[in-house]
Amino acid sequence: MSERTRFASSSVAPAVGNVPRPGWQARLSLGFERRGERTVLAHCAHLGPLRVQKALYPEGPAVCQAIVLHPPGGVAGGDSLDIVVVAAAAAHAQLTTPGAGKWYRSDGRRARQTVGLRADEQAIVEWLPQETIVFDGVEAEMLTRVDLAAGAVYCGWEILCLGRTAAGETFSQGRLELSTRIEQGGRPLWIERGCLRGGSPWLAAAAGLGGLPVSGTLLLAGRPVAAEWLAACRAVPSPRGLRVGVTALPGVLVARCLGPASEPAKAWLTGVWRRLRPLALAREAVPPRIWST
Repeated sequence: MSERTRFASSSVAPAVGNVPRPGWQARLSLGFERRGERTVLAHCAHLGPLRVQKALYPEGPAVCQAIVLHPPGGVAGGDSLDIVVVAAAAAHAQLTTPGAGKWYRSDGRRARQTVGLRADEQAIVEWLPQETIVFDGVEAEMLTRVDLAAGAVYCGWEILCLGRTAAGETFSQGRLELSTRIEQGGRPLWIERGCLRGGSPWLAAAAGLGGLPVSGTLLLAGRPVAAEWLAACRAVPSPRGLRVGVTALPGVLVARCLGPASEPAKAWLTGVWRRLRPLALAREAVPPRIWST
C-alpha cells in the first residue's frame, strides 16, 4: 500500500518520524482549437498527478469534453494543483471531474488549487466539476481566474460541502479561502473573495450560511443576460430544504443555493444548466456520462 493510499484512508498526511510527506506539485495545461466543425484537444501537457485520458465527443464534434483526473483522489496539506485551459477562437470545451473532490484535514500546511481559464473570440468554456468535500481541519486556498475575449462565454459552477455530512462531521476548525475573478477584454465582470473559518458564528448566522453545510454557485458570463434566461432558470423546481436564488448582473447570470446535502444542490444546479444551455449557448444540455457512474 502506498503512502498516498494510507493517507486517503486516514484523512491525515502520513509522516516519516516528525517529517511530513512532501506535497504533490501538479500542473495540467490544456489547449482546445476549432478545426472545421470540430473542436480538438490540440495541446495537453502535465506535471505530477493531473491527467486527461482522452478527448470525448458525447454530443458531436463541435464540443470537446475532457475529464480532469487527480489520481491521488484527494488534496492534502502541502499539495499545489494548477490547471490551465485555453480555448482558441470559436472552440467549445467542456471540462468536468470523475467524482467528488476531497480536501483533507491539514497537518499544518496549506493546500492550494488554481484554475485559469481563457476563452478567445467566440469561444465557450464550461467548467463543471463535481462537488468538493472539505474535511474538518482543512487549510486550503482555491482560486479561479477566467479571461474572456469579445464574444466568448464562460459557464461554470462550484458545489462546496463543508465537512463530511454523511458521517456527521461539521466544519469546526480550519480555514478555506476562495477567490473567483472573471474579466472580459480586461474589464471585470465578477470578483468574489471569501474566507470560511471552521467554527465561525458566521457559518450558522442567518446572514451567513444559515447552518447549512452545502453551497453552490453557477455563473454564466460574457453575454448580456436576457429576461428569458432569467425566467427559465427561476422556474427550475428546487428540492425540499434547498434555498435558491437567480440574479442577473451586467454580463453575468448568477444562480446560488444553500442546502443540507450536496445531492439536492447538484440536482438543482444541473436543472438550471439544462434550462440555460440551449438559450445562452445554443446547444441542448447533454450531461456528462461520468455524472451517472
